[in-house]
Amino acid sequence: MPSTTKPWLALYDEGKPAGIDLEYDNALDMFKAAVRRSPDSPLIHYFDTSLSVVEVDRLSDAVACGLLANGVHEGDRVAVYLQNVPQFLIGMVAIWKTGATMVSINPMYRGKEVEHLLNDSGAVAIICLQSLYNDVIAGLRSATKLSTVITTSELDFQHQPHERLFANIERQQPDDTLDFLEVASSYAGEKPPPVTLDLDSVAFLTYTSGTTGPSKGAMNTHRNVIFTAQAYRDWIELTPDDVVLGVAPLFHITGLIGHMALCLLLPAPLVLGYRFDAPVVLELIERYAVTFTIGSITVFVALMNEPSAKHRDTSSMRKVYTGGQPVPPTIVDDFERQFGTYIHVAYGLTESTSPSHFVPLRSRSPIDPNSGALAVGVPIFDTDAAILNEEGVEVAPGEVGEIVLAGPQIVPGYWEKPEETAHAFHDGWFHTGDVGVMDEHGWFYVVDRKKDMINASGYKVWPREVEDVLYQHPAVREAAVVGVADQYRGETVKAFISLKPDQTVTAEELKAFCKERIAAYKYPREIEFLEDLPKTVTGKILRRELRT
Repeated sequence: MPSTTKPWLALYDEGKPAGIDLEYDNALDMFKAAVRRSPDSPLIHYFDTSLSVVEVDRLSDAVACGLLANGVHEGDRVAVYLQNVPQFLIGMVAIWKTGATMVSINPMYRGKEVEHLLNDSGAVAIICLQSLYNDVIAGLRSATKLSTVITTSELDFQHQPHERLFANIERQQPDDTLDFLEVASSYAGEKPPPVTLDLDSVAFLTYTSGTTGPSKGAMNTHRNVIFTAQAYRDWIELTPDDVVLGVAPLFHITGLIGHMALCLLLPAPLVLGYRFDAPVVLELIERYAVTFTIGSITVFVALMNEPSAKHRDTSSMRKVYTGGQPVPPTIVDDFERQFGTYIHVAYGLTESTSPSHFVPLRSRSPIDPNSGALAVGVPIFDTDAAILNEEGVEVAPGEVGEIVLAGPQIVPGYWEKPEETAHAFHDGWFHTGDVGVMDEHGWFYVVDRKKDMINASGYKVWPREVEDVLYQHPAVREAAVVGVADQYRGETVKAFISLKPDQTVTAEELKAFCKERIAAYKYPREIEFLEDLPKTVTGKILRRELRT
C-alpha cells in the first residue's frame, strides 16, 4: 500500500489549508445558494447576450418541468449533445432539477459512437443541436430508448448572430422534436417538485475517450462535483468578481467543472463562444475582460499564432491554467513573453472529476532534469497520490512508475462496468494508467501514457521526451511522436510536425537538432510534415490516428 507521507504540503501557497469542507449536500443546492446570494449577477455571456443567475434559474425550472411532463423521471439519464452554448448549462441544471443524471456527449461524435453512449447509459431523453439531430440522432432513435428529444439552435440567445461563426446557419426545427425555447416559454413560471439528491447521487456520466476499448461512463457524483468546484475556487483564489472563459468543451470534464460547476458555485459569469475559434476567443476576452481560463495547451498555441492577438487587449486574463496533455516549457515561456501571463499546469482525469494536481498559484513548474518536462503540480486538498512499480509497490522519489490517486474527487467507478471498475479502482486507489515521477519535494511529473511507450531495439522511448525537444526548435508549432513498425529495430520513432506560419525546416535539419539533445536511439528516424495535427475536440493531439 502507498504511504501517507505528503512532502508536497510544504509547497502549498502560504495560508492554504490541507483540506476543505464540502459546503452543500448536492450540486443543485450549490446553485440554489447562488440564486439566493446573487440573483441579478450575470452567469452567462454568449456573444451579445447575457443571462443572470435568476434567469438561468427560471429557464432551468421551465425546462425541467418540460422534461418531467414528457416522461423523464427521477433517476433517469438525460443526454446533452451540444456545443458551448447557454443551453448546455441551463440543461444541466434542469436535469438535476428532475432528479436525473446528465450524460454529456462529445458533439464531434457520430453514428455508432453516439449510439453506444445512449444505449450504455440508457438515456431516455436528449437535448441536442438541431443540426446534430438531423445528421445523427434522427437515424438512431429507433435503436435507443430515447422517448423525448429537445432540439435547439446555436443562434438562440443571440440578438445578432456572430457573422464569423454563424453566417450560413439557419434555424431548422426538426419534426417529432420539442423546441428548447418553446419548452422554456410553455412552462415559464412553473417549478418542478423537490427531488431527492445527496452527495452520492450521480450528477453526470462523463465518458472516457475509449483509447483502450469502448468508452466507459465515469460516475461523477454530486460529492465529486462540489469538491472539485470548491477546489478550483480556493486553490486559484477565484471570486464572484472573476470572469471565466469557457474555452474547454463543456461536455468534457474540464468544461463541466472548471467552467460550469465553478461558475454556479461562485457565482461568476461564464463566457461562451460556441466552439474554439482563435480570433473570436480573443474578441471575447477583450469584450468581457476575462480573468481566468483553463484549457488545452493547443488553445494557447493557437492564440499565440493568431495575427489579431496583437490588436486585442488581453491584459485582464491573469489566471491561466492548462492540462490534458504534455506542456513543453518553451510554449509557456513564449506565451508569457507575448501575453504577460504565466500558464500554470494542472493534472486530472475524467475519473478524478478534473483536478487532482495543480501548480500553486504563485509558483512555477520546475523542469524535470531528466526529461525536460514541466511538473504537472502537487496534489490538491485532501488528495493522496503515489508512484507504484509494476508489482504495485511504491517507488522512491525520482523513480518512474504508475500514478495512483485517492481523494474526494475520485469517482466510485464506471457505469454498469463492474470488471473495469475492479481493474482500475482497488485497495482505495485509482490506477490512472499514466507513467510519472515524484521528486523529493512532492512535485509530480507525467512521463507518458503506459500504452504509448516505444520499444526501439529494446530501449524504452517516451514520446513526450522527444516531443519536448522538437518544441524547442523555433519553426515547430506542434509535434507528436509515435512508434511505428521497423523491420530491424522492432519499433522506431516517427515524428509528425506542423510548422509555425512563415517558418521552414527540413526533416534532416530536425533530426540533427534532436541528435544534439537526446540519446541516439531516441531521435526520430522518420519525420512527416502536416498542416495540422489531428486532435480531439478538447485539443489533445490524437497519437492513435497518427499510428494508422
